Amino acid sequence: MKTAMAEVADRSPRRYTVAVRALCEFAAKQGDLDLRFTPAPSSQQGIAGHQSVTARRSDSYRKEVSVRGDYKHLVVRGRADGFDPDHPLVEEIKTFKGDLERMPDNHRQLHWAQAKVYGALLCRQFDLPSLTVGLVYFDVGTQKEADPLQIHCTARELQTFFESLCERFLDWAETELAHHADRNAALTRLRFPHPTFRAGQRDLAKSVFNAARLGRCLMAQAPTGIGKTVATLFPMLKACPDQELNKVFFLTAKGSGRSLALDALDTIQRDEPDMPLRVIELVAREKSCEHPDKACHGESCPLAEGFYDRLPAARSDAAADGRLTRERLRGIALAHSVCPYYLGQEMARWSDVIVGDYNHYFDSNAMLHGLTQANGWRVGVLVDEAHNLVDRGRAMYTSALRSVQLRHVHAKAPAALKKPLDRLTRSWNKVVKGVMALYAVLDEPPDAFARALQDATAAIGEHFAENPSDVGGELQGFYFDALQFSRLLDTFGSHSIFDVSCDLDAAGSGRTASTLCVRNVVPAPFLKPRFAAARSVVLFSATLTPWHFYSDTLGLPEDTAWLDVAAPFKAEQLSVRIVREVSTRYQHRGKSLAPIARIIASQYRAAPGNYIAFFSSFDYLNQALGEFSARYPEIPAWCQGRRMTDAERQGFLDRFAADGTGVGFAVLGGAFAEGIDLPGTRLVGAFIATLGLPQVNPVNEELRRRLDVAFGAGHDYTYLYPGLRKVVQAAGRVIRTVTDSGTIHLIDDRFGRADVLRLLPDWWHVEAASSAGGLVSTVPASI
Repeated sequence: MKTAMAEVADRSPRRYTVAVRALCEFAAKQGDLDLRFTPAPSSQQGIAGHQSVTARRSDSYRKEVSVRGDYKHLVVRGRADGFDPDHPLVEEIKTFKGDLERMPDNHRQLHWAQAKVYGALLCRQFDLPSLTVGLVYFDVGTQKEADPLQIHCTARELQTFFESLCERFLDWAETELAHHADRNAALTRLRFPHPTFRAGQRDLAKSVFNAARLGRCLMAQAPTGIGKTVATLFPMLKACPDQELNKVFFLTAKGSGRSLALDALDTIQRDEPDMPLRVIELVAREKSCEHPDKACHGESCPLAEGFYDRLPAARSDAAADGRLTRERLRGIALAHSVCPYYLGQEMARWSDVIVGDYNHYFDSNAMLHGLTQANGWRVGVLVDEAHNLVDRGRAMYTSALRSVQLRHVHAKAPAALKKPLDRLTRSWNKVVKGVMALYAVLDEPPDAFARALQDATAAIGEHFAENPSDVGGELQGFYFDALQFSRLLDTFGSHSIFDVSCDLDAAGSGRTASTLCVRNVVPAPFLKPRFAAARSVVLFSATLTPWHFYSDTLGLPEDTAWLDVAAPFKAEQLSVRIVREVSTRYQHRGKSLAPIARIIASQYRAAPGNYIAFFSSFDYLNQALGEFSARYPEIPAWCQGRRMTDAERQGFLDRFAADGTGVGFAVLGGAFAEGIDLPGTRLVGAFIATLGLPQVNPVNEELRRRLDVAFGAGHDYTYLYPGLRKVVQAAGRVIRTVTDSGTIHLIDDRFGRADVLRLLPDWWHVEAASSAGGLVSTVPASI
């Protein structure tokens, strides 16, 4: 396995460092982009395969040999898999599954290029006149090496090959050296893009800069409206030259966050439009594929055919553009007849600021984390709306398999797969048979099921390798789901649970289906290495209270700094009223509808304008809307629908026109409860008819028990903190600037509890109100 510095400007003048693999991928790849299905070994299988090969070699054989060589002002580094100085022999070891003959030819060419470069560097390092270069392919299925592939080369031949690759890279290295120098000079003289900082903005910016300078993580709670995006991007960019940061990753939970980041970068570059700062927006593959009906190889997709032959020109044009939004990257890609998605993957290597989703860095197969590790990048990571990372982190490391899916796959499976799928079905049924309830948590995953699942995935992988035309459909979907499930079984621990859920038939007399799930409870063990891999990680949001909840569940380093930025708003701007006479608990919802309708209508009549009312579910929303519209048909009302399209979501927001009137009904925690900006008279008030507490069900109760064991606060970690976070996020839609004013009604008796009041923003002045809308009293400030 390789670890090496790559693609970074050396500290010495006019020196550029590149990893062997990166050099070869840049200079030796040619032909088609070919992503036809090949069953790939897991990372653990790859490591084990390398160990198996090296263990079979002689005592003089050395593994993971560090090498370095210079060519002009290029520094090439890497680690050779294996080297035997007594023969002498260098080996490049590759693990594989399935039929080796199906490996694309350009992959083999890349492997030979890497082996030859290691050979050249070893000849120079050990003053060898010649060397045998070996390419070892190890089958992780059979645990055997393929027929040996070896060539004997003189040192001069290997040096000539090495220099030819370096010459192809040097022009690009020259461009990169100049770019880094110009970029750092521009960032050194970069000025804040506004005449003055907003209240709280300077404190945030200073803390981000210091976190980057000290190489620490920072968790910053900063209110809406102070300009958090600019206040985090600007100082991290300013820190790049002195801290030798290669990249800045701006990670978001939603697409709207990417747009805000790109707008902020435009603002930062406004006074220096020619600043040599390369920015790229990463999007999901399905959103950038031009030919979703075609496979990713040259025989199917025209944008894959000859991809690597046309890539150099496309890469140069993309680097010259510098601002690679989704639309601009697509335009460049199509102009050169290459795939936009994979051009974006390539340009992530050469961009300074990468704007993407959480999963680009934190997921188990995250591209940005992989590139950071492989290339030795020093990176600054900015995590926008970081309160979302707990749930997103859990989802990244959770996987479920459904019996319905297995039945469908089994029914249509080819004959060669019937036996392994039969064994998996029997093992599955045995697991479910041992469960007496509709939901149960097992102490650990059953070994027999894990083995049957592994055997089934191996068989499916081999089938796909031998029958490429069968790739696709339900079988492929099940295969990828099963692979993810197996990986999580390999890393199973106290951070996760293995649970079984069963469904009853319509009569309630028998089970019809079941779901097996590896469910992550605490993502900290998976996220810790991602924090450690970065120079600095800044997590920021308007709702990170209490800080220990996020620190515990995310696994932040012990020396993580905490900043709570004071709100720039005044209590007089916002009237916050608790209605204690109403209960929105499930069993009381029917009785709550009329009082809620009266509260909304009373406030609307007292101060006409645009309002938004939040409810815990679509069912509750629809009941409340029906009651309100029946009683007050003269008041305009509109509502959020299930699975709205982008156009429908925009239509909902467009109803909140400046100086408009009406009430929008929405779900708390949904698309309109955070991340939307309705300043001024576009929104003058909100009604929140729920605490937002997650539903009490068997799964959440198990999470509560596990979190209680881990942190001693299971109820708060499972229910209270996530619920109140959604409430504060939704309420934050009302006051967006220091000139805004409005009202918030918190409708439920539980809002008056001391433990709930402590989680509301300090600057709020909370009062009690009656269900008729009248003011009753002021909630004591001491609570």
